[in-house]
Amino acid sequence: MKTSTTQNVFRVILGLLMIMAGIGHLTFQREEFQAQVPRWLPTSDAFMDFVVVASGVVEILLGLAMVLLVKYKVKVGIVLAIFYVLIFPGNISQYTNGIDAFGLDTDLKRLIRLFFQPVLILWALWSTGALKHLMNKQK
Repeated sequence: MKTSTTQNVFRVILGLLMIMAGIGHLTFQREEFQAQVPRWLPTSDAFMDFVVVASGVVEILLGLAMVLLVKYKVKVGIVLAIFYVLIFPGNISQYTNGIDAFGLDTDLKRLIRLFFQPVLILWALWSTGALKHLMNKQK
């Protein structure tokens, strides 16, 4: 799927942001990311840390794929969009449980954060050409 220069720039930016977020999971933001582990999962420190580390590794791999696997960018975009859907319950949990993290220290801020997830999903799909690919399959 052919993508524009603008799409390619945004794809690389999103990939780099994913790599940075993944590094944050593994290092300096590890505790903050634990706030987004859904509270309906086991809440033991060891399990929550495992979820944060595992998702951080996945984010780094997806970020690298966004930047480097240009030949597979449509598939990578779809996988990243699915990943964003899968982690969304963590954002909902942070909101519904009133958990402060990443400067989201009010219910309003946590609520507003929820509306950014669809933006990330669309960004992943649009910047990789996956959105156009999926729309063409519908015809």
